[in-house]
Amino acid sequence: MGMTITEKILAAHAGRDRVEPGEIVMVDVDVVLANELSAALAIDEFKKIEGATRIRDPEGAVFVPDHFTPNKDITTAKLVQRVREFALEQNARWFEVGRAGIEHCVLPQNGIVGPGQVIIGGDSHTTTYGALGAFSTGVGSTDVAVAWAIGQTWLRVPPTVKVTYHGRLRPWVTGKDLILYTIGQLTVDGATYMAMEFHGDALAELPMAGRFTMANMSIEAGAKNGIFHPDDITREYLGSVGHNRYTEFRSDPDAAYERDVEIDAGTIEPQIAFPAIPENTRPVTEAGTVEIDQVVIGTCTNGWIEDMREAAHVLRGHHVDPRVRCIVVPGSQEVQRQMVKEGLMEIFLDSDCIVSTSTCGPCIGGHMGVLGEYEKCVSTTNRNFVGRMGARTAEIYLANPAVAAASAVSGRIAHPDEVASPVAAG
Repeated sequence: MGMTITEKILAAHAGRDRVEPGEIVMVDVDVVLANELSAALAIDEFKKIEGATRIRDPEGAVFVPDHFTPNKDITTAKLVQRVREFALEQNARWFEVGRAGIEHCVLPQNGIVGPGQVIIGGDSHTTTYGALGAFSTGVGSTDVAVAWAIGQTWLRVPPTVKVTYHGRLRPWVTGKDLILYTIGQLTVDGATYMAMEFHGDALAELPMAGRFTMANMSIEAGAKNGIFHPDDITREYLGSVGHNRYTEFRSDPDAAYERDVEIDAGTIEPQIAFPAIPENTRPVTEAGTVEIDQVVIGTCTNGWIEDMREAAHVLRGHHVDPRVRCIVVPGSQEVQRQMVKEGLMEIFLDSDCIVSTSTCGPCIGGHMGVLGEYEKCVSTTNRNFVGRMGARTAEIYLANPAVAAASAVSGRIAHPDEVASPVAAG
């Protein structure tokens, strides 16, 4: 019996020929990620470990403050200050405001993550890097501290659900729509502690932005990790960011899967997840009339330059409805720089959007776009739980950037066709 890509990566990092789902293994870790929240707790735990004074692999320890940064108040300023001092004292990799952005965009763009690696992070959406063919998962702060100290972590080998997408994508349909539709089919616990392995001809031309989004949101189906097999699109991206030394793994033809899911991607329309759970999905054409107060475009899920281009294409020549606040959040400083070069910044400003520094603030209801009582928001973020973006009575609707932009212009949930023509293929 063969092994899946996830099993092969874990076996290689455990120094074994093979592993089986359900086994508990100790694996070497290539990259340990922490943001200001998870790092603060991990620092406390690290200091409790007997003999632990230095991070074992400072080059593989990456710190990105992004949740409440730029610091929103004195409390968060002190929090980030403490983490900064620790990271710099340890000679770890430190990425802060002005040189960075949101962690899940920063790591790929700096060539830190790539195929065949084991990556853990103190954030649930660390699953993002599976888009590159890595095993990547979120862990608790104690696990982060232990990995700093010994360079290893323990894992239960997950079984794998294979999700295959057939057909050709319709206009306006992106990776965000594929993963929202899939979560709608599987439910938010349908892949609990499984690897979600993405396949199919419908993904052949899907850009890295869409793949990052799908891997990012695999956790919303309960998955331990989401993963793609590297292909020419992956390799081209890796070359562009200077990540040129890596090992590719592929699932064996006779690998065993816990479940096989077949999806006709050609039938999928742009999706929207209604409150207050990501599985509550439906086509935008079936949304009805839902008037909105705010739109958020970007963050770690859809903050890539491709997402910015898509939103700008819809917004060009239009103005945001005067009743609506539209907040654009590029995933990183690099994305924002490219937006300026391509004239996208001007389009957003001319459309009456505001462009925020790269931050998780609006997504977590921290700052830069907190929702008030009973407000409704269309957001390209990854979660729409009660109270996620502010008041508990507020409602969050998850969508792709084109749907979000069209909704900002219309003042209600809208299909992009109502505002703009699709970009021609190729």
